[in-house]
Amino acid sequence: MSTRAVAAEATRERIIEVAVDAFSGRWYDEVTVRGVASDAGVALQTVRNHFPTKDELFLAAIERISGSIQSVRDAVTPGNVDDAISVLVDDYDRTGDMNMRLLAVEPRVPVVQPEMDHGRAEHQAWVERVFADAFKGLRGKARARRVAQLVAVTDVYTWKLLRRDKRLDRVQTIAAMRELVLALHD
Repeated sequence: MSTRAVAAEATRERIIEVAVDAFSGRWYDEVTVRGVASDAGVALQTVRNHFPTKDELFLAAIERISGSIQSVRDAVTPGNVDDAISVLVDDYDRTGDMNMRLLAVEPRVPVVQPEMDHGRAEHQAWVERVFADAFKGLRGKARARRVAQLVAVTDVYTWKLLRRDKRLDRVQTIAAMRELVLALHD
């Protein structure tokens, strides 16, 4: 790779990292391409060369965020409820507020909805893999109901209710979610 290509890739990475911080910490509408350029220490045109639109910048940032979430969650051993809930709460402590903001704008910001749909599908797949013991012997509607229950008790909305609305600390949030999950294991 030439020196110029290495420099361009380093600039792209810096822009993505700044975009990750911006979309993680602020409302979608508050993030501007101009602001990302300024925070990355590059010209607006430089950002536009890599990401012609705000939507493309958002997609690059959310891909990075999603990859980070997935790698942490994939490390959970199926059946290890304690580890799963601890990892989940730690993940939500990092990304939950961002997710709540994105869920709020999802109906009116077209680029957000497919990403949130993808996140919901990934969460359900994770639940089905990690809590597979809870589905033993269940078929059809009974299995679908149990999946829905476990998705609900491990959802970011449940975390928000426990952590933000009820102001439980991390340990108490983990205990509450663990108890909810274990109540669904027969």
